[in-house]
Amino acid sequence: MTLDEQFQPPPPETPTYGVVLKNARTAAGLSQVALGNIVSCSESLIGLVERGQRKPTKSFTIAVESALGLNGDLFRLLPNTRVMSVPKWFSEWPAVEESAHTIRTWQPLVVPGLLQTERYARAILAAEPGATEQWIEEAVETRLRRQSVFERNDPPMYWALLDECVLLRPVGGKEVMREQLEHLLAMAERPNISIQVVPLDVGSTAGLLGGFSLARSEGIPDHISLEDAAHGSVTAHEEAVRRVSVRYDAIHKWAHPIHMSQRLIREVAARYEHQ
Repeated sequence: MTLDEQFQPPPPETPTYGVVLKNARTAAGLSQVALGNIVSCSESLIGLVERGQRKPTKSFTIAVESALGLNGDLFRLLPNTRVMSVPKWFSEWPAVEESAHTIRTWQPLVVPGLLQTERYARAILAAEPGATEQWIEEAVETRLRRQSVFERNDPPMYWALLDECVLLRPVGGKEVMREQLEHLLAMAERPNISIQVVPLDVGSTAGLLGGFSLARSEGIPDHISLEDAAHGSVTAHEEAVRRVSVRYDAIHKWAHPIHMSQRLIREVAARYEHQ
């Protein structure tokens, strides 16, 4: 053994969950109270976890990672778990949703994530190439956790445009689809949620290139989330936001009014029930 090898410093210890959480919270400019408000838990719980006096749960970790824009930094420190395969580009979007007062979305192929039932979400995620059972369950949990934005005291206004083919594609089978469409009708009863369907007989629309969402929040720029088969993106670039907003308006003009959209959803749900 050489002299240099004898006096090599010991390898740095892996930071604890609490240290990583505190550093990320501080970097985000959030107090324990502020982070607790975002993830719906107490200031004291945040403090106990940061000091290593309370074991964090998987659901707590998912919520905190979304709020702080992390991508597995905390999840990999939980025992008997692996980092979820959440695309890096998407990791900041849940935090955008959390702070938004208005969200608009267009989906030409599937029900938007914030309106999906558990079984529908599982069927969608199970189709991902290479998906394992563990990954599917973790991804479903993440998706359902995002839906807590509708349980806030001040939930966002949510405007969803769906292509009619979303209703017709039997994701998960007829029972799953009937349940999903009934869930859409129930969510549409909420005063902050609007669901409109763009009929198939419109033909070509400005939305055939893919789905997207737009979010508006107080004090921060508008953000958009764009989706495609290979990867997606989240950006607050002013020109990109403007272009997507114009595209949303162009699609919206072809949509059925709300009452006609609800009637169509109800009719398709009934068809699944009697098939």
